[in-house]
Amino acid sequence: MQQEDVKLMDFIGLDAFRFSISWPRVLPRGKLIGGINKEGIAFYNNLINELVSKGIKPFVTIFHWELPQALEDEYGGFLHPQITKDFQDFAELCFKEFGDRVKHWITMNEPYIFILHGYESGIKAPGQCSSWMNNSCPAGDSATEPYIAAHNMLICHALTVKLYKQKYHALQKGVIGITQVSHWFVPYSPSDANKKATQRALDFMLGWYMDPLAFGDYPQILHTTVQKRLPKFSAEESNLVKGSYDFIGINYYTANYAANPNNPANTANHSPSSDSRLNLTLIRNGRSIGASTGVSTFYVYPKGLRDLLIYMKEKYNNPTIYITENGLGEVDMGIVNKGVNDIERVSFYYRHILAVKDAIKKGVNVKGFFPWSFLDTFEWDSGFSHRFGINYVDYKDDGLKRYPKQSAMWFKKFLGVH
Repeated sequence: MQQEDVKLMDFIGLDAFRFSISWPRVLPRGKLIGGINKEGIAFYNNLINELVSKGIKPFVTIFHWELPQALEDEYGGFLHPQITKDFQDFAELCFKEFGDRVKHWITMNEPYIFILHGYESGIKAPGQCSSWMNNSCPAGDSATEPYIAAHNMLICHALTVKLYKQKYHALQKGVIGITQVSHWFVPYSPSDANKKATQRALDFMLGWYMDPLAFGDYPQILHTTVQKRLPKFSAEESNLVKGSYDFIGINYYTANYAANPNNPANTANHSPSSDSRLNLTLIRNGRSIGASTGVSTFYVYPKGLRDLLIYMKEKYNNPTIYITENGLGEVDMGIVNKGVNDIERVSFYYRHILAVKDAIKKGVNVKGFFPWSFLDTFEWDSGFSHRFGINYVDYKDDGLKRYPKQSAMWFKKFLGVH
């Protein structure tokens, strides 16, 4: 199947493919001392070799939310500083095994979503949250644990970048960064309060993870609002995280209107979502911010990608950026000839790539664009109910046969003339 998928990439004309390494697939017990799964290593070596043979550059994400259960059971995963050593050991195994061919590394994907869904609402692994947030969570504290786990993730990232730079960069000559996710936010009205709410939304979604990497500390609004619940960077940690990237990946899907709430928040129950003190909506004066999609919270707003990229340039000293995810989800119809007819996705990508082009004209340093996704995928808690791929996967077929959608053929034509 790997060979067939890489042939399909080559047919479309893709020159890069982004994928992640499953931590438990290569280290089933989470640690080197627990043993390396050689079959897992071979799986990724075969994929990387296939890509390289076709001239397709592998962009590898080290952590895409797959924490070995053994580490969660032993010490609570990202809630404990011990995670930094085990994360580095896992990353170093990847550098040793694959770094002779992989020249683009991403330490982690969307820490914001991993933290919010894993430690605030508990709807994704490890399923931690306060009982008032979700009474199905077996344990957790939505007021403190998201900030603790996020802090440890940032330290894991920075230590991994330092490790790569010190031990592997000279020989392997690769680059390493991190992928952030952010919506764009538009003031609900031009009032000062709503403009401040818009900035607050960016600070809590993007700045929470980006400011430490650019400036060595969290945004001031987090210090002011979260106060003692927010972990502090030591001077050594601040120096470690500051500047710890060669590039930034940006995942963008949608935009929201942001408004300052009319009523004060209930201060009895704290979480990052309540700390941000925001009213976010997709509708203003009876009109949506953009066309709806198969995902109820995602509306089409290409201008937001352009504005987000310009914001990154102006606030964070114009870093090298790759659009590591951008895509449109459709409800699964279960019928191949309907699923491949995705003209709305063609329009989506055309408009968003134009937005990226406009940002580049304005001086943003964008170096690449990855559609989400190459294939229809298992979309976490949504399962197979939504399709994001530019290639249709027939789940009813025993071999999971692939069919290029109109969007794949559009990319083939687009890449052939650009």
